[in-house]
Amino acid sequence: MKTTESESGHPGELRHPLLAALPDARPLAGMSSETLEKMGGEIRDVLCNLLATRTAHFASNLGVVELCLALHAEFDFQHDRLIWDTGHQIYPHKLVTGRYSQFESIRTRGGLMGYPNPAESPYDLFMTGHAGSSVSTAVGLRSGDILTGQADRRTVAVIGDGAFPSGIVFEALNNAGASKEDLTVVLNDNKMSICHRTGAVASYLDRLRNNPFYTGLKHEVVRLLDHVPMFGDPAERLLAQMKEGVKAGLLGGMLFEELDIRYIGPIDGHNIPLLRKYMKLCKEIEGPVLLHVVTEKGHGYKPAAEDPVFFHTPPAFEDRGGTPVTRGSEGRPPYTTHARNAIGEAMKRDDRVTVITAAMCQGNKLEPVRERFPERFFDVGICESHAVAFAAGQCKTGMRPIVDIYSTFLQRSFDQIFQEVVLQDLPVVFMMDRAGLTGPDGPTHHGVYDIGYMRVFPNLCLMAPGYAAEVPMMLDACLSHDHPTGIRYPKASALELDHTPAPIVMGKAEWIREGDDGTIVAYGAMLEQAIAAAEKLEGELSVGVVNARFVKPIDHEMVAKSMADGRFVVTLEEGTIVGGFGSAFLESAADQRLDTRQIHRLALPDEFVEHGDRSDLLSDSSLSAEGIADACRNAASNVSVG
Repeated sequence: MKTTESESGHPGELRHPLLAALPDARPLAGMSSETLEKMGGEIRDVLCNLLATRTAHFASNLGVVELCLALHAEFDFQHDRLIWDTGHQIYPHKLVTGRYSQFESIRTRGGLMGYPNPAESPYDLFMTGHAGSSVSTAVGLRSGDILTGQADRRTVAVIGDGAFPSGIVFEALNNAGASKEDLTVVLNDNKMSICHRTGAVASYLDRLRNNPFYTGLKHEVVRLLDHVPMFGDPAERLLAQMKEGVKAGLLGGMLFEELDIRYIGPIDGHNIPLLRKYMKLCKEIEGPVLLHVVTEKGHGYKPAAEDPVFFHTPPAFEDRGGTPVTRGSEGRPPYTTHARNAIGEAMKRDDRVTVITAAMCQGNKLEPVRERFPERFFDVGICESHAVAFAAGQCKTGMRPIVDIYSTFLQRSFDQIFQEVVLQDLPVVFMMDRAGLTGPDGPTHHGVYDIGYMRVFPNLCLMAPGYAAEVPMMLDACLSHDHPTGIRYPKASALELDHTPAPIVMGKAEWIREGDDGTIVAYGAMLEQAIAAAEKLEGELSVGVVNARFVKPIDHEMVAKSMADGRFVVTLEEGTIVGGFGSAFLESAADQRLDTRQIHRLALPDEFVEHGDRSDLLSDSSLSAEGIADACRNAASNVSVG
């Protein structure tokens, strides 16, 4: 799928004339289905060209092209309400809502976000980077519109089948059915989450999709049943009850019908005329409606349709006659790979060790573990709260579960971490992947709050490796510890340090080098920048470097030693400055009655960090080697002045 010039070949002619001519989505309402099909081809071409330059969400966006076009053709979402869940399938929506000219900037610093962003467009209502919340917010939007006299606004939530089993979805459906207010929920069923979905809800949707009454017969039966009276004498009432049961069985969707939500479908999500027909029908029905739409993840690009897992967020590639050729990976293995290998080795040694993930098998690189230990690998779907409570249950029986979840997703299970794990003092191991900046994924995915939200809990020991060799050592320490533990590590290449690691002792830091003028104390992967900064300062300042290892319990002896003789201290962390490692360091110093005036904290600011290259974002917060060196120079200057 290569971009081509127009037939005239004039260099100034537009490659995507339909998209380029859209000021916003309103003209789609007047377009024929044939024209919309052509626009769909342009959208897919744009998406393929984007992947030639950078990694981006791909297969999921290819799958919703026709659905997006039909939605915007039948609704006016400058007036009506639209929530996309999860928001990584937002690219076609951005292209038809006036952002075509900016689209090449997506997922780059200062450019369009890869998720909905209200700051970009009135078409984006929420920054939806996490899954499952769309129906709740849609129910709230509908309620607010009624209360403010705007009942003519229609509300639509598009939710994927991977997100659908989330507990909050059923809380929202329960509320929606009880309210009986107009609402359209579009269930985008592509049989996938990021990986292949799991669970009973997935099986239920499979049965609906494969219902033999889907075409032909059921429509005739339902037409006849509609002549059966609903009220009358006892015999008629019994017949009416039988009628409703038969209709539910023929049509499927009994689960939703019992919640007072009208179920329609399943229908072909790549047939624009059919989609438009059923969306018109949804607008005519009073009360909440669930429209079950079947799509193919990766639709329109054969390699993505055949391997939607790899093409969910593939590396940049060039399309050569329908064959994608990806760029070779270079550099050191990431922390995630070291974590995966450590988990596999732990499971090999100890039959009690299990691993639990929440629909992120691919992101956490756990496929080899799943294949090697299928009976001790558990993917619970996008249900993080359940994952943690599930782990607590396993732990109570004597198992040693590892909960392997992104930092930003783990916060969704905050209550279960509290009530089911740390309150019970159960030795669950939390492995917090993507703890830190996640680059182009932006503020919805940056894992910058786990230090603050985890270290408030009693019984919980928290640590972070500063280099690759520490990852398996820390996991072994956690699995031999009889209390809850957590390990955080970023989406970054792991430092390969030519150094013999000190043994892991709970609550003890590791000194990498001594210094007479000051000390850089780094928590986790910021050790690499700390060492580089100290090297930059050689001949100018004598600066020690500490690999803190632990934020809870923090090494109080290390705190005192690093500050001895009036030396300055610069603390580093890839997390928010509020409640983070620097705060823990200050607390320790204050508790020891030490002079805190020479402590300087470097961390991410108390604001939402936008998307961009990780190194650029670190530099913006003075967390590059040069920024840290400058902070040391300023600190040394203040010491001399004092």
